[in-house]
Amino acid sequence: MTAITRPGKIIAIHLNYVSRADQRGRRPSAPSYFFKPASSVGVSGGTVERPAGTELLAFEGEIALIIGTAARRVPVTDAWSHVAAVTASNDLGLYDLRANDKGSNVRSKGGDGYTPLGPDLIDAASVDPADLRVRAWVNGELRQDDSTAGLLFPLPRLIADLSQHFTLEPGDVILAGTPAGSSVIVPGDVVEIEVDAPGADGAPSSGRLITTVTQGEIPFDEALGSLPAVDDLQRTEAWGSREAAGLPVDEPPASEASRTGEPSGTGDSGPDAPVAADSPVADASQPLSAGLRAKLEAAPTAGLSSQLRKRGLHSCFIDGVSANITGSRIVGTARTLRFVPLREDLFTAHGGGYNAQKRVFDAVEEGEIIVIEARGDAGTGTLGDILALRAKARGAAGVVTDGGVRDFDAVAEIGLPVFSKGPHPSVLGRRHVPWESDVTVACGGAAVQPGDVIVGDGDGVIVIPAALAEEVADAALAQEDEDAWIAEQVAAGHPVDGLFPMNADWRAIYEARGRA
Repeated sequence: MTAITRPGKIIAIHLNYVSRADQRGRRPSAPSYFFKPASSVGVSGGTVERPAGTELLAFEGEIALIIGTAARRVPVTDAWSHVAAVTASNDLGLYDLRANDKGSNVRSKGGDGYTPLGPDLIDAASVDPADLRVRAWVNGELRQDDSTAGLLFPLPRLIADLSQHFTLEPGDVILAGTPAGSSVIVPGDVVEIEVDAPGADGAPSSGRLITTVTQGEIPFDEALGSLPAVDDLQRTEAWGSREAAGLPVDEPPASEASRTGEPSGTGDSGPDAPVAADSPVADASQPLSAGLRAKLEAAPTAGLSSQLRKRGLHSCFIDGVSANITGSRIVGTARTLRFVPLREDLFTAHGGGYNAQKRVFDAVEEGEIIVIEARGDAGTGTLGDILALRAKARGAAGVVTDGGVRDFDAVAEIGLPVFSKGPHPSVLGRRHVPWESDVTVACGGAAVQPGDVIVGDGDGVIVIPAALAEEVADAALAQEDEDAWIAEQVAAGHPVDGLFPMNADWRAIYEARGRA
């Protein structure tokens, strides 16, 4: 095979290995990508600099595809014929710059030498794209070992998908994603990546792509741009786990980047990555089990609220909102979206295009409830019929907003339950800037975190910490049964004195009935 030439385009995929997706706790429904500059290409035996003032440079062993003939709108069945060669790549990334990049990966993944390729090329025609292997070693220790049998999206599909958007030209490089095992590397570490085809004739191999980490000496200039920043979420993502990062394993990672309106997505950013502000949103919660959902659907918010108060939680009501559809009841996990007050320059930067609001409605999962912080300002719509249609199509359980709803009647006709402060004809930009998602928000006076359980009915909407949901639901249903029995006694003519609440005598009768 010929030597690697400077590519016109380098296209990298976000999550693509089952092992990595399971490690991250989310599986994308479709591939998503980002570009890397051609100046990031490096060669085997070279070095990569960890910039001064940073700590989270991570390696990612990947299979690199080198396009041989132009591909435009090619079918999956023909896609592999457009690949000339396969080789190894190290898709290096600097987690310290994730937030600064707002999901683009320009700085976090685009540094000089951040895409070493080689050293040898494997003839693509001689191998089965479903039977390639990638391995990575750090200082001689095997860290990654996986094959294309474990891909979420097979290699030919990536080529076909990309070719429907733009022409893949000879020399272009596609990085196929990294498996579990990626972690932080430090100055002095030596990383080796190898791609091979053990099942093919001659077991062709790329050879080991060797990169040594060095320490940079020149710091970033804060007068020119934002500086590197890390938090526990970045450390957890970079190292692969809280334990590996040296963090307490019983505390959830909190993203300072998210709280400041900066995204936290990089190598695995995209529609299925953990993000905030201007990067796509995350799968922030585990879906409710069918059993727990059934309990919560049967328990009234009044009873659930009472059980929360008994456990010392007195501020779990989202005040001032009501349903757009009479008799609506919603149960689901929270997916949060935060608006900040209108400032024209901020709206210019954050309000247009594929903003945080649109990304949330594009990424909401089945059974989730979008909870919007609009600061109780009902002076404009916080969603309209188009976004409601998108949420409905995605399987959202509903929307809760302490702002207004545009196209109010049309949204109701769509059948999406929305609890809001009522209708308003104005567009978002009259009062709000869509700012960030999947962060703790304040909606109707209640703090709501991603993954909290939301239940709404005619009495209003409450927020239940996910860890308490089962316990609270069971207790509320038990109380509901008790209240129903008391109602039967009152209907039979008994006075409420001593019965509601029950004294010892009535309690004994009730419990004897239960035993019977």
